[in-house]
Amino acid sequence: MKKTILVVLLCFVAPALASLGVRAASSQPGSWRSADWSSAGILPDAASERQAAVYVMAARTGGLKGALAVHSWIVTKSAEATFYTRYDKVGWGNPIRTNAYPADGRWYSNAPAVLAGFHGASAEALIPKIEAAVQAYPFSDRGDYTLWPGPNSNSFVAHVLRSVPELDLALPPEAVGRDYRSLADFITISPDWRNLELSLGGYAGLAIGTLYGVELRLGGLVFGIDIMRPALKLPGFGRIGMERNSPLVS
Repeated sequence: MKKTILVVLLCFVAPALASLGVRAASSQPGSWRSADWSSAGILPDAASERQAAVYVMAARTGGLKGALAVHSWIVTKSAEATFYTRYDKVGWGNPIRTNAYPADGRWYSNAPAVLAGFHGASAEALIPKIEAAVQAYPFSDRGDYTLWPGPNSNSFVAHVLRSVPELDLALPPEAVGRDYRSLADFITISPDWRNLELSLGGYAGLAIGTLYGVELRLGGLVFGIDIMRPALKLPGFGRIGMERNSPLVS
C-alpha cells in the first residue's frame, strides 16, 4: 500500500501540482467574455486551398483547469469547398457544435496546435467516415456533458478517432476525458490489434500499444512512456520528448 501511494504521489500528484503552479503564475483571461476566440491563422485559407483536408486540433483550455487539460476538435473541408467545417463538443446547450468557432480559433486565448492533418484523396476518403462517427456519438443530447471524467470535448474526439482508425492518432495525454466510455466498453482493442485500452469509466485505466506506448491512467491524468517515439508523459505537461505526429501528414 505504501508503495502504491508513493507511485501515485510521484507519477500523478507531484507533476499535476507543478503544472498547476506554473499555470497560476501565468497571465490568463479573467473570463470567457474577455478571452480571444479569433482565428490563430494556422490553417491555409479554405477558399484558396482546393484539395480536401482533415485536421485534428487541440488548445489549452481556460482557467486553472488549463494546467491539466486541453480542448480538442476536428476540422474537415471537402475538395473544392471554400469553407472549413469544425466539430466540437461543449458544455452548454446542444453539446455537439458545428462551426461555432473559427476552424483554427484560439480557445480561451490559447493558440491551437495541429495534431494531425490529411490532404487530397486520403482526406476525401476520411470525411464521410468522420461525419458518420460524429452522427453516431452516443452522448450528443442536452445534458450529455460532464467536465470530469467525461463525456466531455475530448471524449467526443476520442470517439471519432476510435471510429475512424485510419486517422492513426491518439489525443495527447493532457486531453482529459479521452479515455471516458461506458463501463460496457471496459476493453477496447484497435482493429489492427496493435492497441489495447482498459477503462473504468474514465476514472482509471491502462493503455498499451503503438499509439500509446504504455500509459497508466488515473482520474483522467496520464503517466506513461512512449518507446517508439521516445517521450515521457506527465500529468499537465503532456509529452516530453519526440512529438507523436507531424502537423501536416499527406
